[in-house]
Amino acid sequence: MTQPNDILDRVAATIASRKGADPAASYVAKLFSKGDDAILKKIGEEATETVMAAKDARVSGDGSKVLYEVADLWFHSLVLLAQFDLTPQQVLDELARREGVSGIAEKAARKE
Repeated sequence: MTQPNDILDRVAATIASRKGADPAASYVAKLFSKGDDAILKKIGEEATETVMAAKDARVSGDGSKVLYEVADLWFHSLVLLAQFDLTPQQVLDELARREGVSGIAEKAARKE
């Protein structure tokens, strides 16, 4: 079975390789060429679509659209990470750091 880190690393590597690619030939290169605002707009759109899919899933009982939209959201989040030369492993490390810490305590610690 493929490990989640392997998939994230492969997708992240592909995204990073598109940074200098021809925007006419690559969707990701096109996003990079348009800059932060285009990437952030796309993440906002995908987040909204995820919320809408979740609301629809509550009514229909079918979560398949939630899965699809979360995959889009994660993908575009990986694009954002690459824009700032960050990696999925850094996100996983941050999640590991927070593991076992109360969400309330973790959020309070950020304010200090």
